[in-house]
Amino acid sequence: MAVLDFTYYGNTLLTWLIAGGIAAGAWFVLLAVRRVGLRRACARAERTGSPLASLVSRLFAGTGGVFLVVVSLYAGLRFLQIPAAVEQGAAAAAILVALIQVALWGDVLVRHFISRVVERRTEEDASSVATVSILGFIGRVAVWSLALLLALDNLGFNISALLAGLGIGGVAVALAAQNVLGDLFASIAIALDKPFAVGDFIAVGDMTGTVNYVGIKTTRVRALSGEQLVFSNTDLLQSRIRNFKRMNERRTVFSLGVTYQTPGDVLAEIPGLLRTIIEARDGVRFDRAHFARYGDFALIFEVVYYVLSADYTVYMDTQQTVNLEIFREFERRGIEFAYPTHTVILQRNAT
Repeated sequence: MAVLDFTYYGNTLLTWLIAGGIAAGAWFVLLAVRRVGLRRACARAERTGSPLASLVSRLFAGTGGVFLVVVSLYAGLRFLQIPAAVEQGAAAAAILVALIQVALWGDVLVRHFISRVVERRTEEDASSVATVSILGFIGRVAVWSLALLLALDNLGFNISALLAGLGIGGVAVALAAQNVLGDLFASIAIALDKPFAVGDFIAVGDMTGTVNYVGIKTTRVRALSGEQLVFSNTDLLQSRIRNFKRMNERRTVFSLGVTYQTPGDVLAEIPGLLRTIIEARDGVRFDRAHFARYGDFALIFEVVYYVLSADYTVYMDTQQTVNLEIFREFERRGIEFAYPTHTVILQRNAT
């Protein structure tokens, strides 16, 4: 009998050598693919700064050596005649390792996505980084939980009862912590929908201030008077929020009154005079100026214009300049501003 025909555990020595060669060859090929792919992806990421190349390099780096060994051994075992129980055990082990590797890749994908979002958020709204990180943690937990359930199912466990128990437990936890969970999901909604960001000046009802922190449960606003206002995220999203930081321009409406003794031709000139004064300012769009109504002690003119800036200081500087120029022009033309007056008529009876 030839040496290669020697039978061991139902397979000839030649078959064992072939299976070993296939396993070794598969391991070398997979290892080479991982090394070459990692090196090229890293070089491309450094050269171009491509996010995709960075992701590919992280996926190659996250491919475990155990996974390569198990895949190689399983490929070699496919050429052997082995008992059904051993084959089932080997398949189960290979699937288990494969699930772990897929979970590792999923974890890399979630972390890569979160890191990219955090980079953008740090520049736009640093306070939302914590919320985004929590979303990343939830995503990673979901990936590993799914992998664990699939692994248990592959090992022969009945996961239906486990899922039912987790469902009942989840409902109990949700009912016990519904306020906290409500605020958590509200913070996620704020992070994704972005109705405001840190640094925005907002008004909630009759309260106004600058947002200086957006947390998991609360949002904190610094009021103009100095105190800190703390809002529950759930209550905040249920309120009507006015975000003044998102304004592109500010509408200005003001009225002024002149005396009833003002001549009619001068009254007709005042709207044009007001328009000229306002249009002479930079960063202003004139809308209208009208003789609006007769007041109790004055003839009322109404003026509307827009300041093409959301900055409140610019708005007030412009309004101040317009007011001063109106005062100077009225003074130069002899137009008198009206103010509350009373005329008392005394009648003397002849005796």
